[in-house]
Amino acid sequence: MAQIDGLPPLSEVIRTHQLSAKKSLGQNFLLDLNLTAKIARQAGDLSGCDVLEVGPGPGGLTRGLLAEGARRVLAVEKDPRCLPALAEIADAYPGRLQVIQGDALEVNPLEHLTPPIRVAANLPYNVGTELLVRWLTPKDWPPFWQSLTLMFQREVAERIVAQPGTKKYGRLALLAQWRADARIVMELPPEAFVPAPKVHSAVVHLTALDKPRFEADPAVLSRVVGAAFNQRRKMLRAALKALSPDIEDRLRAAGIPPTERAEQVSLEAFCALAREMTRS
Repeated sequence: MAQIDGLPPLSEVIRTHQLSAKKSLGQNFLLDLNLTAKIARQAGDLSGCDVLEVGPGPGGLTRGLLAEGARRVLAVEKDPRCLPALAEIADAYPGRLQVIQGDALEVNPLEHLTPPIRVAANLPYNVGTELLVRWLTPKDWPPFWQSLTLMFQREVAERIVAQPGTKKYGRLALLAQWRADARIVMELPPEAFVPAPKVHSAVVHLTALDKPRFEADPAVLSRVVGAAFNQRRKMLRAALKALSPDIEDRLRAAGIPPTERAEQVSLEAFCALAREMTRS
């Protein structure tokens, strides 16, 4: 990989620019360029796509995305220490890499990129879930992104793809699977990173659906699912009683036994309940 782009190995880049990972920024650097290229390939054919990358750090995945043919990459990095290393990558790929120093939560990708847009990122642990939820809950659908290829702690990745009847099934699984196809495509051990985290990591690939899998008002569905899983050990008639005085009737109308618990209820049934909640 280093021979392909003519840039030095990432371990050398880190030494040159004195880039020790900061725990406060949720940083864990992935230094194996073979792995970063493999992650980039999980995003699919990038030759006709712009790519948003969040938290590039010293640029391992950035180099993978560019080498795999991404039309253009927008890299949003909060840590100013990483900017010189990213500038070297931009010089090696003229006109194809734009780096913004800032908070990804505050950047509008459509101001910088041209659809189709894919997102690929080794997300900082401390903001990964929040970013995913934002990307899954825009005001309008379809979203700005065509697909998301994201690295998380393995436990978070498992929550995204979890099925009913399992302990990891919850709000994150429902939000992801309502509007996207989600699957785990790679797993990485702690020793692949510097510093090595205490947990395993996994890459999740999500492909946006043209429309949600089942009809439901997004705000109502979010409210119902949030209340249900906030008290997941309770029966739904108790967990949801604050939402409606006749919640048991609404549950039955949606085909859900009032004594059921949230983790046993399918996405389709939650959407049916959300529709029932909008009826007068």
